[in-house]
Amino acid sequence: MTHDPADLTVADYLDGAREMAAAGRPFLAYLLAEEAARRVDDPATARSIRAQYTGPTTDRGCPVCPPATASTP
Repeated sequence: MTHDPADLTVADYLDGAREMAAAGRPFLAYLLAEEAARRVDDPATARSIRAQYTGPTTDRGCPVCPPATASTP
């Protein structure tokens, strides 16, 4: 592992995304995959990466949060 984030490769970010997904950390997996997709020159490859790691949902299952209504901004 490198100490300088600028030295990380697309493969490094995807490895991290896979590790975070396996560890049950989907939001971190998503962020790492998004960075990998941003660094890829081929738009089709970037779309493929993004499709594998979809964005986090807004529903976190919060037991104390009120449900959203039409009047909730």
